[in-house]
Amino acid sequence: MIPILDSKRQYAKIGAEVEKAVCEVLRSGSYILGPNCKALEQELADFIGCKYTVGLNSGTDALHLALRALDIGAGDEVITVAFTFVATTEAIGIVGAKPVFVDIDKDTFNLDASKLEAAITPKTKAIIPVHLYGQPCDMDKIMDIAKRHNLHVIEDCCQAIGAKFKGQMVGTFGDIGCYSFYPTKNLGGMGDGGLATTNSEKLRDRMIALRNHGGAIRYHHDEIGVNSRLDEIQAAILRVKLNYINEWNTQRRAHAARYNELLADCADVQTPKELADTYCVYHQYTVKIPNRDEVHKMLQERGIGAMLYYPIPLHLQKVHEYLGVGRGSLPVSEDNTDMVISLPMFPELTDEEQVTVATTLKECIALSKSKVGV
Repeated sequence: MIPILDSKRQYAKIGAEVEKAVCEVLRSGSYILGPNCKALEQELADFIGCKYTVGLNSGTDALHLALRALDIGAGDEVITVAFTFVATTEAIGIVGAKPVFVDIDKDTFNLDASKLEAAITPKTKAIIPVHLYGQPCDMDKIMDIAKRHNLHVIEDCCQAIGAKFKGQMVGTFGDIGCYSFYPTKNLGGMGDGGLATTNSEKLRDRMIALRNHGGAIRYHHDEIGVNSRLDEIQAAILRVKLNYINEWNTQRRAHAARYNELLADCADVQTPKELADTYCVYHQYTVKIPNRDEVHKMLQERGIGAMLYYPIPLHLQKVHEYLGVGRGSLPVSEDNTDMVISLPMFPELTDEEQVTVATTLKECIALSKSKVGV
């Protein structure tokens, strides 16, 4: 079995450091908003290149509290994509706003900026571009449109820590950047965790209050907040892992280049395409293939842990039926959900395993085509 991700291999390398850090927290008696959380926030601000970060308990809460901090709520519209995880629109719904979908670019899987302006209405308050699979969006075009229309930008960087557009880290272009530390992420904890980035002291302070029951001072509550505090154990683990993130992202990029070589002779596989002047961190290595569902089944039967991210676009999910956005409205998103498949991708993946994955994929595609008489 070659899994989509193998966290045990990572733990074998850094487990001793992690255990030491966790035991120090346990002995300290400080478990919530302690010194590790404060240190991690500063270290991540330095790494990402922003003034401020706020540690939270999930990437979903980062998106939710970003919207709250920008006073986006009932009656407002937020433009985003349907080809993403539901947390992106879930956060919009939590604050009472309405998601407005724009189709994606057929090659990068990200928001198609050429279609963005047509979706803007008098009710539009913000844009949430998603840096999907670790691939940066075209932030020049998005920020230009946002500035001309006086719109906020919240970057969904939950799959893209360390990714860059024209040398600048994602999460530093818009008003707020949102990150997830879910265990499968490039920088993943051993439990839930999240982060918001900003260059605004006002927004930083608002999110700090919102994460702690709506008050900056203990037992003084200025508004309805939530309990969304990154705990000390996760912060300590993430501080250990942060020391390796550049190495791990470099290895992911090397694996992506290797896959590109191994699959270059197969016309049925469309490999990922990077925009010029971008640094993709390949949270997923996602290709487009024919007969996707049949091939996926074959790969699983042969021990290849390929995954489908994402098989149903959000505008066709039951949760968004009320929007009345039917099939055919986002053709590129819909086509991609029928064709994409993500191959095993993690820093410790071996060359031999990549050869096996690529060879098996090509064999399964050929077999699937013979079954349908292509």
